[in-house]
Amino acid sequence: MLSSLSSPSAATDAPGGPTHAPQLDVAADLLVLLHVTGTEPRPNAQLEALTLAVAADLPVLLWGEPGIGKTAALTQLAASLDLPLTTVIASVHEPSDFSGLPVVGDDPATQGVPMAPPDWAVRLVRAGRGLLFLDELSTAPPAVQAALLRLVLERRVGALRLPPEVRIVAAANPRSSAADGWELSPPLANRFVHLQWAYDHQVVVRGLGGTWATAPLPQLDPSRLPEAVAFARRAVCGLLTARPALVHRLPNTEARRGGAWPSPRTWEMTLRLVAFATAAGTSREVLSMLVGGAVGDGPGLELLASLDRMDLPDPEALLADPAEADLPERGDLRQTVLDAVVEAVRQRPDRSRWEAAWTVLVRAMETGAPDLVVVPATTLAALRQADWDVPAAIDRLAGVVSVSRAADRAAARIAASAGARQ
Repeated sequence: MLSSLSSPSAATDAPGGPTHAPQLDVAADLLVLLHVTGTEPRPNAQLEALTLAVAADLPVLLWGEPGIGKTAALTQLAASLDLPLTTVIASVHEPSDFSGLPVVGDDPATQGVPMAPPDWAVRLVRAGRGLLFLDELSTAPPAVQAALLRLVLERRVGALRLPPEVRIVAAANPRSSAADGWELSPPLANRFVHLQWAYDHQVVVRGLGGTWATAPLPQLDPSRLPEAVAFARRAVCGLLTARPALVHRLPNTEARRGGAWPSPRTWEMTLRLVAFATAAGTSREVLSMLVGGAVGDGPGLELLASLDRMDLPDPEALLADPAEADLPERGDLRQTVLDAVVEAVRQRPDRSRWEAAWTVLVRAMETGAPDLVVVPATTLAALRQADWDVPAAIDRLAGVVSVSRAADRAAARIAASAGARQ
């Protein structure tokens, strides 16, 4: 086909005839037109999580099938952060390319033998900043993975230390779809924040149509930095105090050891990620990606649940000003708050506190699902002492409680009837 595009007949003009451009020049013009595309803003939780992890100076590992845009995402991120991108294919390098090549000087007995770094590391040091992209990490053999340990954690290549403004991101395909793939060694896997990368069908279709998506990057709020650090420390330390078994948990299988799992190192990474996410005001989806990518899904979910409980209002504050009670929107969190209010009254029974709790329950009924107040109302009613008058608020809840009990009795009758027929 190339010979037909550049054949002499196509590139030679007839004497006196019209001038025709060589076919390869026409092909180049067509390629230029194919690369002319526009952009449109579109939120991207994956890219937001990646950006925050990079901003937190943590090594990131993107997992995804071949051809879904991991390299394109890194290119966009480097351009957005104005960082030069240096790509190193880990699988085609020898261990000495990362640990350094020995160079014998004039007097090695007294001066030693220095380890010379590769050219890409020298370029990064000269630039003083950059984004180092370690591609095809899952195809790197164990010897190369071992050589990468010091690079990923200490940023050292031979005798050279990479500048603080250099960030490290790697990409890998699952072993099942990698060319001669290997599982990641536990020491190397435990140095990364693991993010699962997937494509968005609509983004791909619109991009092929000429309009690619660009995601706005998260912005850190300078006024929230001290608050973010205090919140992150309180969250992580509070969870690990209550659940000491989560401090270090090495998975049993080789495949899971090559992913995210909890250790003191990854909990320190998680603390940093929570602080950055809090300062940027990111969504729960992004925060879930980050903490799960550092310590694994199970410990990550426990931390998120702990964060939810930290954000719950103080029951004593609600009892002090029940008419202005600000209750969570989520049903499970609202139920937890109402139970806590009733428990606070039970711990310190007082008529005014008991009446304030009824006001809180009424507000919960008016601003959310009424069925959530049934159990707290029943428990609160049992706390009434003989000399306490029944507050007017109970009348507003009576209908809800009676309807709920009627529904429960009906459900019990149906279940009993079904059991009798079997």
